Amino acid sequence: MTGDPPPRRRRGPAPGAHDGPRPVGDSLNALAGRLGAPKADALGALFSRWEEIAGPALAAHARPLRLSGGVLVVAVDHPAWATQVRALGASLLAKVAEVTGELPERLEISVRKR
Repeated sequence: MTGDPPPRRRRGPAPGAHDGPRPVGDSLNALAGRLGAPKADALGALFSRWEEIAGPALAAHARPLRLSGGVLVVAVDHPAWATQVRALGASLLAKVAEVTGELPERLEISVRKR
């Protein structure tokens, strides 16, 4: 024995940790996945591209509230628009799936004044 202290081991990041900042979207997607929710970018597409999904006339009277647990909840400003959303239900859900990559299983409608 020479009396020298043992060499120090360098501590690095924990396994799976990243050096430096990560995009917020990546973190949100990871969190959403753990919660069983749609990816953040899918939700972003749903809200930002709603007029494209629903069409301008419908989008003027209906807006998405949430997408969770396979249910898309849409708010409308009049009962007549609720009837219209119901009539377009299957095609609306298909368009949501096309744009977001998330296929809602069911559509719920809430009548609310804006």
